[in-house]
Amino acid sequence: MDTIANIDLLIEARWIVPVEPHDVALEHHALAIDAGRIVALLPAALAKARYQPRRRVELGQHVLLPGLINLHTHAAMTLLRGYADDMALMDWLNQRIWPAERAHVSHDFVHDGTLLAAAEMLRGGITCFSDMYFHPEAAAAAAIEMGIRAALGMVVIEFPSGYAADADDYLAKGLAARDVLRDEALISFCMAPHAPYTVSDRSLERIMTLANQLDLPIHMHLHETREEIADSLKQCGLRPLARLQRLGFLGPNLIAVHAVHLEPDEIALLAEQGCAVAHCPTSNMKLASGIAPVTALRQQGVRVGLGSDGAASNNRLDLLREMHQAALLAKVASGDATALSAHQVLRMATLDGASALGLDERIGSLVVGKEADLCAVRLDDAILAPCYNPVSHLVYCAGREQVSHVWVGGIERVADGLLCAGNTRLLDLAHTWHNALTS
Repeated sequence: MDTIANIDLLIEARWIVPVEPHDVALEHHALAIDAGRIVALLPAALAKARYQPRRRVELGQHVLLPGLINLHTHAAMTLLRGYADDMALMDWLNQRIWPAERAHVSHDFVHDGTLLAAAEMLRGGITCFSDMYFHPEAAAAAAIEMGIRAALGMVVIEFPSGYAADADDYLAKGLAARDVLRDEALISFCMAPHAPYTVSDRSLERIMTLANQLDLPIHMHLHETREEIADSLKQCGLRPLARLQRLGFLGPNLIAVHAVHLEPDEIALLAEQGCAVAHCPTSNMKLASGIAPVTALRQQGVRVGLGSDGAASNNRLDLLREMHQAALLAKVASGDATALSAHQVLRMATLDGASALGLDERIGSLVVGKEADLCAVRLDDAILAPCYNPVSHLVYCAGREQVSHVWVGGIERVADGLLCAGNTRLLDLAHTWHNALTS
């Protein structure tokens, strides 16, 4: 007789989409979890015979999938949601966002804004986010409090702010935060030069050296607007990507954020160098930046993940919506209705994002040995019926309001659509900062 194993958690679901292998949706299966990691994925009937869980969760009309990975955001900018809408990017930055940040950004601003962002992301099935903002130690404290995984950018920009005086000061403070937080299970770090137009060659060379020494991703806005490219041609005679290539900056650790305006040879260069792209479809539409050539990038083998960008330019940190927008934009931009299938865009929102961050050995798919970062989406609402294909429903039909459960490292963070932390301060914090910004 087979021995029955004791485990922490057994989740049975109507459908389980593991992402690996690709294009698979398993019916009436179960996920066995112990000590925060996946120990088995098997038919539900067999799981009942093989495991004795301390807790059993039955999701009779749900799809269970890996937690979504938000590959690019500015979490604290949730406090600027709706603050500067319907503006072009550079006007948005110069006239509204940067002045507001100079006046208000502080450790408390970042902590409180990231708390709000983490709550929003968890409720939408996001279990990991890649952030680019000031005071990463404050963002880390908020992420740990909410129990969400965070890859925090060590921001570098040449001009002073309330956080740092110059590029060297930004780097020193980011590295100090990394040293303090290096043992936090939920926290990892990236180098985060803001963009080619705000960071000098000298700083980029130092960042590249540090990224190689510390084996860190580099998270950077790149080719977001035509104006950015025109200015680069005027100032240094090179397009931004060519400038980075000249510096030896391109490689598998680079996450090119937006990557909207790319020539065919530039797409080939990103593929040749093993770079990744963070595609932010809603932000790119809202700021009229353009449509990233996602189909061409993926065809060339470039890893493309999905990001929301910040709530000041989106205005939602909602990766289910980003999946929907990405799939539709790829079809209309390419003229090909088969471009970017539902399974492909789900992989972008999970495993491809994890790969870009160097976390694909730990998260991004439901594979034995990986950490149990999961979300469940309920599909039993009449407004979603009938359901012929659960992955198609995730991309084209369901929304974040259907997210019912979220686990990070096997710990439940959302249950029945509600935050388990039950943070009652969130609305008060939002109101406090709203008053500060409008007074």
